[in-house]
Amino acid sequence: MKSTSIEEFYKEINANLPVGISKEIGHFNVFDIAGLFENMQKTRTMPYNRRAYYKISFINGKNKAEYADKVINIEKSALLFATPKVPYHWQPQDFEQSGHFCVFTDEFLLKTKSGVVLDDLPIFKANGYPIFELNDEEKLEIEAIFKKIHKEINSDYAYKYDLLRNYVLELIHYGQKLQPVSASDVPHTASARVSSLFLELLERQFPIESPQQQLQLRSAKDYADRLSVHINHLNSVLKENTGKTTTYLISNRITQEAKFLLKETDWNISEIAYSLGFEEVAHFSNFFKRQTSFSPNNFRL
Repeated sequence: MKSTSIEEFYKEINANLPVGISKEIGHFNVFDIAGLFENMQKTRTMPYNRRAYYKISFINGKNKAEYADKVINIEKSALLFATPKVPYHWQPQDFEQSGHFCVFTDEFLLKTKSGVVLDDLPIFKANGYPIFELNDEEKLEIEAIFKKIHKEINSDYAYKYDLLRNYVLELIHYGQKLQPVSASDVPHTASARVSSLFLELLERQFPIESPQQQLQLRSAKDYADRLSVHINHLNSVLKENTGKTTTYLISNRITQEAKFLLKETDWNISEIAYSLGFEEVAHFSNFFKRQTSFSPNNFRL
């Protein structure tokens, strides 16, 4: 049940997946936006939304970021930090796009002596909008860091990934010293966007790939908190746009994953229950029977 999100990301940008990097040091790569954007002009959507990655992007151009019921407009240059835990849409507003972005997994920075945990950093907190508009001086400084990243990743230096980790940390600390751009409400489009981002966030919780992996978001409140909206508002917009409640959509998706795990893996029921966020096997069995009229064991037969 290997995740295909890394492969899908490279297919989307028409690039080859580097060989060997992911297995030993965690995944890291850097891209030039101008060349990439030429391939994306038909969709006018930048490929920043891959579940398996963190991203740091330096973007020049007029752009718009949409987070649930908030919108952030960027007129010139910005530094953007993206975590796979917070869904958003990034929409270029013109064809004059340039800059750079790097993608990496949390394992990549765990190789540092400090053992950085990305989700513990303020820049990657789930309830923020980590976009920073840059002045001319800041723009030059960020550009210089990305130039060093491009140069180093193509070098033959034996310790180049140690240097690249330092450059990534430099970008993170640079961003944490900046003032984030404020977000504005856009009521007339927020309802559909909240619904869309909820469904995207829900899908990001899956697939469950090992018995040690545990579902992180289980309740309607978990999703509302992650999207920075009130739970009643989330339920209302989902009813309006899908005809279903938040709880129904979550339970239905968990049931779908449970069916797959029961039929396609040899994990025991206890392992499946744990991975889906149930502390007790009995709780999982009762949940599954309510959803399907079968016990987990009978469904597996």
